Amino acid sequence: MVRLRGGAAVAVVLVFAVAGCKAETKTGSGGPQETGGGGAALTAAEALTVKGRAPKTGYSREQFGTAWADTDSNSCDTRDDILKRDLEDVRFTGGTCKVSYGVLESDPYSGKEVTYRRGRSLVDIDHVVALSDAWQKGAKYWDASKRIALANDPLNLIAVDASTNRSKGDGDTATWLPPNKGYRCTYVAAQVAVKKKYQLWVTTAEKAAMEKVLKTCPGQKLPSGGNPTEAPARFHAG
Repeated sequence: MVRLRGGAAVAVVLVFAVAGCKAETKTGSGGPQETGGGGAALTAAEALTVKGRAPKTGYSREQFGTAWADTDSNSCDTRDDILKRDLEDVRFTGGTCKVSYGVLESDPYSGKEVTYRRGRSLVDIDHVVALSDAWQKGAKYWDASKRIALANDPLNLIAVDASTNRSKGDGDTATWLPPNKGYRCTYVAAQVAVKKKYQLWVTTAEKAAMEKVLKTCPGQKLPSGGNPTEAPARFHAG
């Protein structure tokens, strides 16, 4: 099934079924799409580089630039772009960027319905690969442009229930999976896709956990797309 969320042409996103490991593709202008043949996610996970976790020393959110920078230059910040993409019944304030209301009909992480109202913290935009995790697995050695790109890439972002998301922290697959078991294959496939795209490594335990999940859904495809891996030169990180 193909449809557009929020009544606007926004980034393409995979929206995954609440049960099992099947997925449907939503079309728009430039987010993740299914790609590759059966088993592409497991194959990609098996090919990820394995190293130990680097120290967290030096990490701060500012190393990834100003939160929700408009790196795709559509005059809307990244947070609102993802809200428009992922919510239903979207309403705006002051134009067509600032989302004031919407419904997360089936939260990927918990499976429950969540209502978004601007100013209330019931919906988070989660970095599927947490920025702190990325920092410890390669991003600390990048230039600012690549870190800013990762922080604002639709491939690495999803609207989710805030309370469920906050139990994740900066966990990787070895330490946290969504309580909604039917979403785990697609969640892990998304983490694999981001780590492959940005050439982030994984720990031994993380890779084993990824493979364990994906072996339960050997036909799981790998999402792709999103933004370039370098942000425009006008963006800077501290």
